[in-house]
Amino acid sequence: MPFRLGRLILALVAALGLAAGLSAQVKATLVAAETSVQPGRPITVALHLEHQPKWHTYWSYPGTGLPTSLTWTLPAGWTAGEIQWPAPKVILDQTGAITGNGYDGDLLLPVTLTPPANATPGSTIELSAVADWLMCADQCIPGKATVRLSLPITAAAPAADPTWGAKISATRAALPRPAPGWTLTAARSAKNILLTITPTAGTATAGLGLNASDLRFFADNALVDYAAVQRVRSDGASGFTLRVPVSPDATPDLTRLTGVLVASGSWISGAAVPGLRIDLPFASVTNGAAAFDTEPVATGGLAGTIALALLGGLILNLMPCVFPVLGMKILGFVNQSGHSRGKVAAHGIVFTLGVLLSFWTLAGVLAVLRAGGDQLGWGFQLQSPVFVFTLTALMLIFALNLSGVFEFGLRATSVGGNLQSKTGLIGTFLTGVLATVVATPCSAPFLAPALGAALALPIVQSFTVFTAIGVGLSTPYLLLSVFPRAVKILPRPGAWMETFKQFMAFPLYATVMYLLWVLAGQVDESALLTVGFGLVLVAMAAWTYGRWTTAPGASAGRRRFGLAAAALLLTAGSALGWPQPDRSDAIVWEKWSPEAVAKLRAEGRTVYVDFTARWCATCQANKRLVFHADEVLKIFAAKKIATLRADWTNQDPQITAELAAYGRSAVPFNQVWLPGKNEPVILPELLTAEIVLSAVGR
Repeated sequence: MPFRLGRLILALVAALGLAAGLSAQVKATLVAAETSVQPGRPITVALHLEHQPKWHTYWSYPGTGLPTSLTWTLPAGWTAGEIQWPAPKVILDQTGAITGNGYDGDLLLPVTLTPPANATPGSTIELSAVADWLMCADQCIPGKATVRLSLPITAAAPAADPTWGAKISATRAALPRPAPGWTLTAARSAKNILLTITPTAGTATAGLGLNASDLRFFADNALVDYAAVQRVRSDGASGFTLRVPVSPDATPDLTRLTGVLVASGSWISGAAVPGLRIDLPFASVTNGAAAFDTEPVATGGLAGTIALALLGGLILNLMPCVFPVLGMKILGFVNQSGHSRGKVAAHGIVFTLGVLLSFWTLAGVLAVLRAGGDQLGWGFQLQSPVFVFTLTALMLIFALNLSGVFEFGLRATSVGGNLQSKTGLIGTFLTGVLATVVATPCSAPFLAPALGAALALPIVQSFTVFTAIGVGLSTPYLLLSVFPRAVKILPRPGAWMETFKQFMAFPLYATVMYLLWVLAGQVDESALLTVGFGLVLVAMAAWTYGRWTTAPGASAGRRRFGLAAAALLLTAGSALGWPQPDRSDAIVWEKWSPEAVAKLRAEGRTVYVDFTARWCATCQANKRLVFHADEVLKIFAAKKIATLRADWTNQDPQITAELAAYGRSAVPFNQVWLPGKNEPVILPELLTAEIVLSAVGR
């Protein structure tokens, strides 16, 4: 008990010292535009915030953080308006990432106060308000101050305050507002908002200082993804087109676009108005927003687009996604170089047909989805965790095959010589399909503009562009197969081929690693772990197939056992690694810090803290068993329990010190801070749903 009491006293002393040190980071005062008050005549006052360097506060819709607020205590009969927000700016962290919308430097937040008409001249009134704000730099600290201002009441019209009058007037004159010289339209797709800003006839845009690279839209609500990049296109004298990404949390029932469009110049000639106030209904047709989702359309008309598509498809052969397939197909040509030229040519043509049919199928699917309202981009299939996992497993199996772990025996692919030849052509066709599947995520030079056109052009022209990409991709193989002299220069089969074959497995292993990296951004860390274990079982299935099925001299019973065991392992690996759909009710963990715990406890929240590490097997088991349970998710959501995670995967002195304070030197370590309690509930290392729910007070 003395140890705990001493630690609490030290913590309070440190907190008081920290608060004292940070209180000066943002200084708040209340100032007025005029020196007195006239009965019944509105007066403008302003909350003056002075930010120290690197510190900021937040706008009315902050993105993250909390907006500044004023709670007024006024004499009887007085009324206060809302804060009049100046144009905000983007807040960046040390890495350059967007963390919110707000202000820094010297800031005035005007408010209009209206006195009663029967106010007595000759008296003095005191205006008082409690200002609350959140000030952030490398850390965030709530700020609070009571601001007061005394003003005399006079019968005569008041004079402008010599210090603040001009500054407040300038701030009010620069407040965001609609500009009569501009026509605006907004269209919304599933992922983006397309905002078009066009000057009306007679509006002179020269000299306004508007630059496309400086435009940014700040929404009044959660419709817009505040941290995403906004793409701007300058249309010259005809204005600007702005693509604003929609937030994943946005509701589809928002039918209007409201907010402020901020520029470095002014939207009104002869004034300093950087913010254009916007309140627009969304147009019913969103094809414009869909088109702007894509890359710019290639220049030079349809002929130029087709030329770029051919060149881009040709260059695709050098991309990391396609190179493994290129190596596999070259190996096939080497194998066939001792056969008749006609047979080699047939394989090249069939390969090209597989590529073209795959591209035509993809173009058809895109056309159907576009007609149904989905806005898709090139490589959209890699947005599906299920597709990525399937492709990863397929690439792993191919790589193991090239490494010699197993071989596809003749009995598994053919019965008799004629059927074997037919199967070879089918294999070549499927290789063309695979080349298309792995090529689509790549965006080679010259290909992006052509794809932008293909996704926006009419159906027939779109198919033409996709055909050109397919022809470009298959041209090297087609040339090798059609021209006899090109085939003759290929080396003859020999012992070197086994070395070359095994070497070509490594680009496939690299592709597996790349696809796992893609999956890491689509699933949580525990799901990624099961994906890895699932792929281990897939690899074991390939090994089992090779060890018991394709080994020379294997008996029929052994082959049947190997085939059954491989199928069982492949099924188990697929089931274990199969990515599960995201759950909307899943727990979202915030980063732990003592300040975060203190802030949440001050709000009266129950706080669950998980000290964990990726290398901790028990930690991963706890997550799977407890925090995927429906009852735990339901209770945590109903009680609005705050969840913090202290990740000890890498050395962290702050986490180490916190563990030591509770006599711990290892993870897992879980604690629950209940409202009104000075000490947390410490949970055992091995958790169950019942243990956790009992601790949070179910």
